[in-house]
Amino acid sequence: MTDPINRDGLRDRFWERVPLQNLAPREWEALCDGCGKCCLNKLEDEDTSEVAFTRVACRLLDDTTCRCAHYEKRKVFVSECVVLTPQNIGKSAYWMPQTCAYRLLHEGKALHDWHPLISGDPQTVHDASVSVQGITVSEFDVPEDDWEDYVIEEPGT
Repeated sequence: MTDPINRDGLRDRFWERVPLQNLAPREWEALCDGCGKCCLNKLEDEDTSEVAFTRVACRLLDDTTCRCAHYEKRKVFVSECVVLTPQNIGKSAYWMPQTCAYRLLHEGKALHDWHPLISGDPQTVHDASVSVQGITVSEFDVPEDDWEDYVIEEPGT
């Protein structure tokens, strides 16, 4: 599988030595493991703030590649899309997948062996059954009132 993220020429093991706020833009982007779980619609309990993942995916998610079909212009097409940044990771980490590199590093944890920065292969996230590859339905096909019928356990946890 060809990696859509250019991980060549990055500082050696930068994620272990550089705080998230000090990463270069390419390093920040390289943290994405390509699982697609952040693109799943989630339900949040108003009383407990507990977040439940659904199989209902953003209309822009390509279920085969687990990538956004219009990544650079995603906010134009989906105004409610949260663009994760070093500045908002502290407020956003709680709803990110438990296996997400951004969340793990924010919480002071290590990346998993299947992460492309460790394995050198973007396919390992799918081989480890951590991605949403092949399990999603489009938000166009499921009314929002029915999303709770599509709640799933987070893949890979």
